[in-house]
Parts: sequence; structure tokens; C-alpha cells
Amino acid sequence: MPINNFREDEQSKEVVKMVTIKRLFSYMKDYKKDVLIVLAFMVVIIGISIINPILIMIAIDKYIRNNDYKGLVIIGSIAMVNNIIAYVLVKKRIIIMSRVSNEILMKIRQELYQHIQQLSFNFFDNRPVGKILARVIGDVNSLKVILTNSVITLIPDFATIIVVMIIMFSLNAKLALVGLCLLPVLILGMYFVEVRAHKRWQIVRKKNSNINAFTHEDFSGIRVVQSFAAEKQTSNTFRQLLSEHQASFFSAVKLNNLFWPMVEISWGIGTALVFMLGVDMRETGEISVGLLVAFISYIGMFWRPIVNLSNFYNQLITNLAGAERIFEILDTKPDIKDIEQAMIMPNILGNVEFNHVTFGYVPNTHVLENVSFKIQKGETIALVGPTGAGKTTIVNLLSRFYDINEGSILVDGMNIKDVTIESLRQQMGIMTQDTFLFSGTIKDNIRYGKLDATDDEIIEAAKAVHAHEFILKLENGYDSKVNERGTKLSVGQRQLIAFARTLLSKPKILILDEATSSIDTHTERLVQKGITALLKNRTSFVIAHRLSTIQKADRIFVVDKGGIIEQGNHEQLLEFKGIYYNLYMAQFKAIS
Repeated sequence: MPINNFREDEQSKEVVKMVTIKRLFSYMKDYKKDVLIVLAFMVVIIGISIINPILIMIAIDKYIRNNDYKGLVIIGSIAMVNNIIAYVLVKKRIIIMSRVSNEILMKIRQELYQHIQQLSFNFFDNRPVGKILARVIGDVNSLKVILTNSVITLIPDFATIIVVMIIMFSLNAKLALVGLCLLPVLILGMYFVEVRAHKRWQIVRKKNSNINAFTHEDFSGIRVVQSFAAEKQTSNTFRQLLSEHQASFFSAVKLNNLFWPMVEISWGIGTALVFMLGVDMRETGEISVGLLVAFISYIGMFWRPIVNLSNFYNQLITNLAGAERIFEILDTKPDIKDIEQAMIMPNILGNVEFNHVTFGYVPNTHVLENVSFKIQKGETIALVGPTGAGKTTIVNLLSRFYDINEGSILVDGMNIKDVTIESLRQQMGIMTQDTFLFSGTIKDNIRYGKLDATDDEIIEAAKAVHAHEFILKLENGYDSKVNERGTKLSVGQRQLIAFARTLLSKPKILILDEATSSIDTHTERLVQKGITALLKNRTSFVIAHRLSTIQKADRIFVVDKGGIIEQGNHEQLLEFKGIYYNLYMAQFKAIS
């Protein structure tokens, strides 16, 4: 299987990281109370950690030096109680932030899902489903660490560093300067690593997306894979995609791993310098033993938050690419959307008019050019012609899945761009040759056409298309389970269920796009009997390659070369002896 489409990484816009961070953290606005509680806990925790070295200094210089065991027990008890309180608050802050981060992830995922549903067909035409899934699932999950640690780590550790620096300089400025002398070097080194690491993690995300896209398509087409015995080839393709992902991951991790040595070396050298200078200062009487011990503790308290911040920063640049990809989709505007003053479409009668319509899926290439026709309510219009002529394009434009380049499309005299998309499509029934059934029961799949339909309405729709008989023969009837795409049913059975679903919606305009292409002749006769009454007084568009199914259409449009080159009823077109005549005779001879 070719893998060029999957190796082609999605193009991402360059976004200032601070913009992405601010946008991500804006989701915490709804959780101000929880954040304030956690921050209050952090104030207590930081206060306790800051006091501990002071308690140690007092214990050494005042009680141990004077053999005051009673005072030592008291100060030790105070330290123990304080640290128990700190331990409890640490656990509580983790619980609160875990809940908050999970709720935010749910909100982001729901927002992303709803937004994707509103995007136009062009968005899905240009992206494999697997790559979209990677953003909804994997990229959203990657934000959990950032959201949780932003409050638990970022704010408290920054505060700790500042407070500890103040205390260190207040205790002894000379020791403080020595202990922090390598900090500027560390900051420069971290910036150097970050700039390169962020780009590499973006590549990792894209390679992971490629794997998702390939896996989804391969498993969706597993019948084709196995039919052509292509398992080995697809496995090799998958292995190549995994290798590309692994290579990009190792490339990013190598840079990430530079964080720890830089911090650890700076910490170690700073501590050693403080100890060496402190010993000399102790010998000259400038500082006490307790102060030196306390200072060593504060050095650890200064560098430990930097380690935590380095870890958080590491996680941030690792996962920020996921946030950028999510917001990129959220910022994608639908190509097809309501105008500001869009009206609700009144109850449709069924008059349809195309006025000089021109359209192309890509610039400078027209599928339809200057197409005009009028259809009266209740007419059944058949669209025939070669593959790619524009038959499906006509009904897609009427359904406003795409917007035309020039001209206008009117329904009951109203331009479809002037009404809301929802109110237009709610009154249209569309059934395509790509019969899609959802996981659930047969009843649920038919009810999808009208979510508040009663069981009687569902059965009535099934009877109308002659699906009722085969459904009752199933083990659980209408409650029989259907897996995704209904692979346990025959193609004809799936189409009958989909047809019942469409008819249940009682559309004012009915579109059948190759809807009976996979139904056998016997089943087709049953369906034709069922839909004859339903097509009455309803404007219908029927696209069919099997010309025997459209002989009773009021008018037949022969679509080719960007327009309608012939039109009339079945008898008129046969008498005209044009393209329709040739198509019909070719099929007639093939059948006979």
C-alpha cells in the first residue's frame, strides 16, 4: 500500500508559544475557586518548607550546642507537626488539580468535537480520519500534565525560588552570590535547548498522526487488504511509519535529556562552592555552624524548584505542540456557514431553481459551468451521465455541502445562502451509495432520521421500503445489534435500513444518490413499489447508473461536459436518440 499520503506531515501554522499558553490556561477561569484553594495550600506548604532550615539552624546553634534536650524535643515536635500538615495539603492539592484538569480536558475535547462537526466537507476531503482522531484523542490527552502541573508546580516553585533567594541574601549575601553564580549560564543553556526541542516535538506529533491515519484506513479497509493478500505489504508500511516516529522521538528526547545534566551540574557546583566558602567563613567566625547547615539546605531548596520547573518546562515543550494542533483546528473556519442575517427556512414546498451556476472543487477547474434549470414541486428528476460529470455535485450544491462560485440556487424562490443551513437540511432527505450504519440496534439506526420517532413510525418506514420482512427474521428483530457499518448485514439489507432512515425524516426534498446500486433485482422491485407513493408530491432527485430504475421520472437530465446536455422524460429521450438513447441501449443489450 502506498504510504506517501501518510508520510506527508500536516502543515502547522507558526504560533507564538506564549499565545498558546495563555489560551490554554484561559480554560481555568471557570475554576478560580479551586485554583485559589490550591494556591492557599501552596502558601502554607511553602511557608513550612521555608521554616524548616531555620528550625534546623536554631536546633544546632541554640539547643544542641547547649545540650538543651527539652528545647530540641519541642522544636522537633513543631517541625514534625508542620510537615504532617504539609503532607496532607500536598495530597489535597493533587486531588483538586487532577479533577480540574480532567474537567478542562473534557471541555476542550467536547468543544473540539462540536467544532469539527460544523466544518465543511473540504476539511474532511483534505485529511484522513485517523489524523483528526489523533487530535481529538491523543493531542487532548497530552494537555493533562500541563494543566495539572501549572498550578501545582509553576506558581509555587517560582514563589519558592524568590522567597529562598531573599532569605539567602538576608542571611549572607556573599554565600548567596557564590551559590547562584551558575544560574545565568543555566538559563542560556535551557533557552538554547528549548528552541530546538519544541520544533522536534512538533515533528513527533505529526509522525504520530501519520500512524493514526494509516492504522484507521488500513483497518477500515481490512477486507480489501485480505482480499489482495496485502498483509505483508501493509505491515512493512506500518513498520516504516513506526520507524519514522521512533527516529523523530529519539531526536527530540536527546535534546530533552540535556535539561537534567545542566541543572544537576549547576546545583552540584553551586553547593560545593557554598560549602567550601562556608567552611572558611566558619573558621574566621563570620558564620555559625547552624547558619552554614541552613544555607546548604536553602541551596537545595533553591535548585530543587528549578529541577521541577525544568521538568515542567520539558513537559510543556513536549506537549505544547498538541495544544497548537488543537487550537489550529478550533481556529479553522467552516467554508460553508450562515450569513449574519440568515433566516429560518419556511416549510419547503419543493420548487428548485439553478440560475447560471458555476462550481469547481479546485480553483480554475469547473465541474459545472453556467447550469440553469427549474423544477416544480413534486417533480421527480433523474440525473444520469458518466462518472465525474457532476451529478452528485448538483445535489451537493443543493444541500449546500459546498458553495457555488457563481450564480444562485433557489428553493421556493429563496436563495439557499439566505437561510440557515440547519433549517434547509432538516427538510431534505439524502441517501448516498455509501451506506453508513452506526453501532447500535437496527431501530436506533432507523430512528436517526427522526430522533423523536415512535416505534410505530419506525416500523411504518421499514415497511414502506420492504425492510420490515427481513428485519423480523433476525434474531432480535428491530432490537438486533448492528456493528459499525453493519458488516454483518448484506449490502442490500444495509441500504434498505438506510433508506428507511431517510424516509422517516419525511423530507420535502428527497435525494437518492445511487441509492439502489447494490440492491439485487428482486429487492429493487420491492423498493420501487414502496417509494412510488412516497415520491408523490415530493420533489426528488434520483442519481442512477441503472437506467431501468428511473424510467418513471418526470424528467431526466443527462449531465456531461459541465452542464445538462439533454433533458426530457424517458420516451422523449429515446426518441431523440442522443446520449441517453445510447446509454439505455448499451445497458439493455448488456442485460439481454
